[in-house]
Amino acid sequence: MPFQDILAKIAKGQRTSKDLTWDESKKAVKALVEGEATPVQVGAFLIAMRYKTESVTELAALTAAVRQYVPPIPAPKGAALVDVPSYAGKQDTFHALVAASIVAASAGATVLMHGYDGIPGRPGGAGVLKALGIPIDLSAEAVGEVLRHKGFAYLDIGLYHPPIYRLLEMRQELGVRNIFHPVARLLNPARAAAQVVGLSHPPHFEKTAEALRMLGCPRGFIVRGVEGDPELSLSAVTRILELRNERITPMGVGPRDFGFGVGSSRDMAGFPPAQREKEADLLRRILHHQVQGGPKDWVLMNAAMLLYAVGKGDSLSTCYPMAKAAVEQGAAARKLAELATDSSATVATSAKL
Repeated sequence: MPFQDILAKIAKGQRTSKDLTWDESKKAVKALVEGEATPVQVGAFLIAMRYKTESVTELAALTAAVRQYVPPIPAPKGAALVDVPSYAGKQDTFHALVAASIVAASAGATVLMHGYDGIPGRPGGAGVLKALGIPIDLSAEAVGEVLRHKGFAYLDIGLYHPPIYRLLEMRQELGVRNIFHPVARLLNPARAAAQVVGLSHPPHFEKTAEALRMLGCPRGFIVRGVEGDPELSLSAVTRILELRNERITPMGVGPRDFGFGVGSSRDMAGFPPAQREKEADLLRRILHHQVQGGPKDWVLMNAAMLLYAVGKGDSLSTCYPMAKAAVEQGAAARKLAELATDSSATVATSAKL
C-alpha cells in the first residue's frame, strides 16, 4: 500500500477520514521507521493522526509494530517487574515517581523506568536521577544486568529505540505532540507483566486501557497522573483504570486510602530546571528518612502503587506499610547507595560470570 494511500485515508477531513486497519498501521510504521516515507510525508502523517485522533486498534497496532524493531530488554526471570514510562516532564511538581521507584525497588519490586528529557521547559526524571548519581545512559544489555542485580534501572529511549526518539523529537518542529508519545508510553521494553502508565489528556484514558488489553497486558494501571506522569496526587483523588485478567475496573484513589488527609499542592511543589541538585537533595533526604509530612507521604503512596501493581499486596492500603517501612528502616537509603555505585562495574563483573 503506497504511503500516499495511507495519508489519503486518514487526512480526508473530519467527516470522511477513516481509521487504519491493523495491517495498514504496521505498514505505516514500516515506512516511518525504515525511511520509506519522505520528511513531508512523516510530518503529514503525524499531523493528520493528531487531528483525526487514533483509534484503539491504531494505538495497539502502532505499538506492536514499533516493538518489533528492537529486542526486549533481558529482564531478570521471576522478578516482580513493573514498567514505568516517564515522558511528560515537570513544570510545577517534583519527581515523586523517581523516589517512589527507588522505595518500591528496596521493598522487593523490580522497576524499569524509561523516558527522555526532550520537552523544553519540562525536565524529565533523567536529570534528577543523574544528580542522584544513578546512570541514565546505559545500553539495553547493561540495563538488563542492572535490573537483575539492583532492581531498578533507567532506560533512555533515544539509546534504546532511535527511530521512536526521532519521531518524539519532531514535537520541536511541529509544535505539538504526536501519536508516538502515547506509543512510547506503551512500549514496555522489558515486556513486564505490570505496566503503570500516566496520562493527562482525557481522550486517551479509556483508549489506553483498551489498547493494553488488546496487546495482552496481564496487569495495567492507567493513571490520570500529576502533570501526565504515572503519579497519584497528594492533593486530590486520582482516577485510575486497572486492567487485570482482561477486565478494566475504574478506581478513585486519594490520600485517605492510605490513612492520612488530603495534602497541599505546596507539598508537591517542584524546582526550576536549573535547580535539579536541590530537587535531588529533597529526594535524597526523603529516602534517608529525613523528611516528614506531605513530600514523604506523596512518595510513599506512589511507591505503594508500584508495589501493588506487581502483586506485593492485595490492596494499595496493604502495600503502604511496606513502602513506609522501607524508608523508616533504612532499606530505601541503602538502595539509593547501591544504585549510585558504578554500574559499569556491575556489568563487567556479571560478564565474567
